[in-house]
Amino acid sequence: MPALTPDDVARLAGLARIDLTPEELQRLAGELDAVVAAVASVSSVVAGRDDLPATSHPMPLADVYREDVVQPALDVDEVLAGAPAAADGRFLVPQILEED
Repeated sequence: MPALTPDDVARLAGLARIDLTPEELQRLAGELDAVVAAVASVSSVVAGRDDLPATSHPMPLADVYREDVVQPALDVDEVLAGAPAAADGRFLVPQILEED
């Protein structure tokens, strides 16, 4: 792959709606070219190897699930005992909107 030019970087920056100075375009062209070369180097190692599965993480990950277990709900009176104000089995809070 040919080296990235400042014009290539300017096009990418335009797509991302990022304003870059000419100096930034020049510097980033070299830096992005190094990134592209590193990715190509890694890609060349696995090219044509069907025995290497695609991965998104170097270590295998597993989700930890637990069974949903129905448990008794908290007692309403017990919950409202710590509330500053309660009415009709509910928390009583100040009205913040001018609606009824």
